[in-house]
Amino acid sequence: MRKLVSTIRIGVIVFAAALTGLSAASAPVFAKGPVSVAELARSLSDTVVNIGTTIRLPDGGGMPFPDVPDGSPLEDFLDEHNPNQGQGEGAMREARSLGSGFIISADGLIVTNNHVIEGASEIQVFMTDGTRLPAILVGSDEKTDLAVLQVDAGRALDFVSFGDSDTAEIGDWVMAIGNPFGLGGSVTLGIVSARNRDISSGPYDNFIQTDAAINQGNSGGPLFDMDGKVVGINTAIISRGGGALGIGFAVPGNLAKPVIDQLAEFGETRRGWLGVGIQDVSDDIATSLGRDDTQGALVVEVTIEGPSDGVLEGGDLILEFDGKPIKRMRDLPRVVAETQVGKAVQVLVLRRGIEQVFDITLGRLEASELKVANIDKVGPEVAVDPEAVVAPGLPELVGLDAETLNSETRAELGIVDSVNGVLITRVISGSDADEKGLFPGLVIEEVNQKIVAELEDVSRIVDESKETGRPAVLFKIADPTGSRRFVAVRLQ
Repeated sequence: MRKLVSTIRIGVIVFAAALTGLSAASAPVFAKGPVSVAELARSLSDTVVNIGTTIRLPDGGGMPFPDVPDGSPLEDFLDEHNPNQGQGEGAMREARSLGSGFIISADGLIVTNNHVIEGASEIQVFMTDGTRLPAILVGSDEKTDLAVLQVDAGRALDFVSFGDSDTAEIGDWVMAIGNPFGLGGSVTLGIVSARNRDISSGPYDNFIQTDAAINQGNSGGPLFDMDGKVVGINTAIISRGGGALGIGFAVPGNLAKPVIDQLAEFGETRRGWLGVGIQDVSDDIATSLGRDDTQGALVVEVTIEGPSDGVLEGGDLILEFDGKPIKRMRDLPRVVAETQVGKAVQVLVLRRGIEQVFDITLGRLEASELKVANIDKVGPEVAVDPEAVVAPGLPELVGLDAETLNSETRAELGIVDSVNGVLITRVISGSDADEKGLFPGLVIEEVNQKIVAELEDVSRIVDESKETGRPAVLFKIADPTGSRRFVAVRLQ
């Protein structure tokens, strides 16, 4: 019996051992989560700084306080306890804000956002070791929301370098380090969610979107790739209640780097300037030009004595600039601004259905030279001469009436001498011309890229368009001040 029991026990032990071996062999291997970025964060933390600013603001006149007649027994007492004592209309108060930045050179150059330091009377930089250093503003740029600061630490500082932000693809891991809500160096991890975002914050919007948590106070901090290179500068968030929603935006490093270099060297930007006013290509404009896509930037006007004067013309469709394709209108200002002043570039344009290449030497963009084609839909009342020749068929075909512009009407409406053509006198409500924003008082200067001087010119070209089966007519329109744009009106 004992032997049988022993045999049974040995059998159980062997069977249990076999099960254990089987279990160990067949047990699934569980993942441990994403690879840790602790070493990367540790190596970069000393290069990211917190920025504190002080802004002096008008106080606004102080607190309400009772006034008493001169000689009153309460006069001395109230004067002594008046919280506004010594404060007048010029009294000031201090407002403080926090942001982030990162060191880009051993001698203490620091990059941050312009909105972090804008208007500051005092800028302090806080290092990770607790050192507080006063900073001076080297230069700033509102258009890209970037600023460069300088500190003197008395020693060589750790710094970071820019990577190639064009290689940061959607889905790539990125890491943000900054100062959210004044908490100090905080690390968040996420991916590139989207590229080329336009959030209407400036003329060169081309943001990287990320879901790495970015909050108030992260502004100006770096967005790193997994090689520890800066691929963006955290700038904006979409937020409700001040917190992150997983939608943050960073200025791409490749856009920021030339601006930062110029600010560091010159204290200001020196952008390329082409000297043209441009607009988007709508579906109807593309159709009127015989194109099956809306790519390119349509030249509305050429600045007199600018780089393109005598080379480009209104109505040219810019398809490439310096070898770079222009897919949307807003691409052109950015690539021009990134190009060195004085550089000779080749510009590919579509002119009257034929592609041509022109050589243009860029000038330097000044704020006063930036032209934006924009006409508000508000026009003067135009008195129509009942004896004037009306446009036969125009109301039926394009939804408007017009008459040849004369000196009396020019003086009455205050139309500048540089505007010539045919005056719009009526726009039919609900017509495509009305929907496109045309109104009485505007002047038609070109139809289908042909200059018009008389009403008969407009009628003839519109009729030709109808006869040849064109779905739309392209008008070049000027307002009384000389601002211009192209409008494609569908033929009825």
